[in-house]
Amino acid sequence: MKLLFLASLSPQTGNHTTAERIRSYIESAGHTCELRDPAEFQSPAEVTNLVSQNPPFEAALALHLFKAARLLLDIQVPFGVVFGGTDINEDVKVKQKRVVMEQVLLKARFAVAFTDKLKEEAEMYLMSQSSKIYVQPQGIQTHVTDNFSWTEFLRSSGVSTEHADELRVFLLVCGLRRVKDPLYLVKVFSEWHCENPLNVLIIIGPKIDPVFTVEVEAVVQRTAGVFLAQERSQQELHAAMKRCFAMVNSSISEGMSAAILEAMDLGVPVLARDITGNSAVVQHEFTGLLYSSPKEFVHQAQRLLSDHELRERVVRNGKLYVEEHHSLKQERETYQRLVDILH
Repeated sequence: MKLLFLASLSPQTGNHTTAERIRSYIESAGHTCELRDPAEFQSPAEVTNLVSQNPPFEAALALHLFKAARLLLDIQVPFGVVFGGTDINEDVKVKQKRVVMEQVLLKARFAVAFTDKLKEEAEMYLMSQSSKIYVQPQGIQTHVTDNFSWTEFLRSSGVSTEHADELRVFLLVCGLRRVKDPLYLVKVFSEWHCENPLNVLIIIGPKIDPVFTVEVEAVVQRTAGVFLAQERSQQELHAAMKRCFAMVNSSISEGMSAAILEAMDLGVPVLARDITGNSAVVQHEFTGLLYSSPKEFVHQAQRLLSDHELRERVVRNGKLYVEEHHSLKQERETYQRLVDILH
């Protein structure tokens, strides 16, 4: 079967990584899967033309109910959708978007939610049939590059490497866009750094929103103890995560943060903002630590520094949680089974 898959393909983003993984599952089942970015198309009519070209596509899939799946509304072949996160957490609040997403769900053969909570919210806001929505957590796999230099990474990020081994590096992994809120902790972290210069915050991720990136760069430049690292390959990022003291998430909204799960898999403690998508995977004081204000972030970070038993517990349980709930095998079987529904 020839299948069209629409998903945001901004490099080094969670959506891109997820889309590539799903595509590999579909192709390993003997299908052809062409991945395209919704940004390439101006209207649903363009996608309809693409689908009916010769040889035609026989089915379609979209990752993100509004940004991608709305372009499939006029196609004459069956399609499925995968919720991105911001579609259910944010876009449903806008009536025009919600109406479109309800139409998409009506036409879709199936929908995939990463968490039970996302499924519940989709049913509540979009009045969707429960039987149509399947819950499949993201599969996680980490790869650490062999030739990674921690000292070079710190130096290139602007961090003094004089006491490199004593530094406590908090790594905030996110694409630079407003929904990820990378500046949320900057002020309070800088104050904490001034009290203890060994604590530093490094923000790393792709520059997705150019206007917002300029704002982030300007703030970081004038803020002590906070640094902005150049975007790295997935394997280099995993190597940096493995070396940091803790991984930080400060997003306003998340579907399911792959970076949080990757940190858990790598044996790195997670400090995550207490939002629906994060609390679905981070159980406070068990698989990680949650905070709901900048001040509380510092409190939880200090606990992580002083309580070794707590640190060991969240690292151990986080790794076990990923192994049990985020296996690639289970994810592969789910998508291969769902694609059969599109025949």
